[in-house]
Amino acid sequence: MTAAAPAELAAVPPAAKPSRRQIWSLGGGKGGIGKSLLAASLGYQLARSGRRVVLVDADLGGSNLHTCLGLEMPALTLGDFLQRRVERIEDVLVDTGVPGLRLVSGASDFLAAANIKHVQKVRILNRLRGLDVDVVLLDLGAGSSFNIIDFFLISDVSLLTVIPEPTSIENGYRFIKSALYRRLRGVAGNETVRQLVDSALDAKNEAGIRTPLDLLRVVAERHPDAEADMRREVATFHPRFVVNQVRDEADQRVGHQLVAACARHLGVRSSYVGYVPYEDAVWRAVRRRRLFMAEAAESRAAEHIRRLTGALLQGETLPLPWA
Repeated sequence: MTAAAPAELAAVPPAAKPSRRQIWSLGGGKGGIGKSLLAASLGYQLARSGRRVVLVDADLGGSNLHTCLGLEMPALTLGDFLQRRVERIEDVLVDTGVPGLRLVSGASDFLAAANIKHVQKVRILNRLRGLDVDVVLLDLGAGSSFNIIDFFLISDVSLLTVIPEPTSIENGYRFIKSALYRRLRGVAGNETVRQLVDSALDAKNEAGIRTPLDLLRVVAERHPDAEADMRREVATFHPRFVVNQVRDEADQRVGHQLVAACARHLGVRSSYVGYVPYEDAVWRAVRRRRLFMAEAAESRAAEHIRRLTGALLQGETLPLPWA
């Protein structure tokens, strides 16, 4: 059974409002894959479904989320908050023109933003968690730096965008692998175990560790007291994949392939939550600096965004092609 075609996707009923504030994040292993456009579209649809949403351009040092929303660069950005020109993150919130949807624009005017310190990262997260909204949606930068991965890992819903191209697929897999090792390092009980985790990232390490499963085996042999915590981190790590710019059934299957690869090589239970078809209407809207979900509401891509948002709210995934 292959992934459902657009006409075969059943409509998802409206979900009950979440009982607590959630942080969602959208990452990508490389740039140029439509991640910010997808973040803007998800934020728009969440707001349309009755959620109070704050979109955060967390592509620190390279923000463009405001453009996807059809907005000019705001006067106050996350850079002003980081540099303490304003004390409250509420002071940099911008109305988008969509009821229920506000924006925290990125810090492209702050050259050190891409390498913020740990204390600054914690300050941002604490203030975002304090916002009186239903969903905070983080549009993360490309790549797999520690700051990007840490924002991804603290999220209640962690989404990774890929496109059906070898470099994007490889980078997406490496992103998940790096994020898993970051989680494992965070629960390492002592410096010796942390060094073992760090060494595992070197393909030529002396312990012969090639995968996280190998790492767990070595930890069980050398540091059995640390094994249970690390296995729990693997078991509770549930990233979700979204495939963008899909043109045919082969492209649709990329998400299933990534899920299988993560299970086989990383021991990670990931999921494939949906895909967005490639459509010229999307890029025409972007070139006109219009919010594509409003500009091309009848397009197949917009319909898939609506269904994807509903599936995420319901916790659903696409069936495996061999189920």
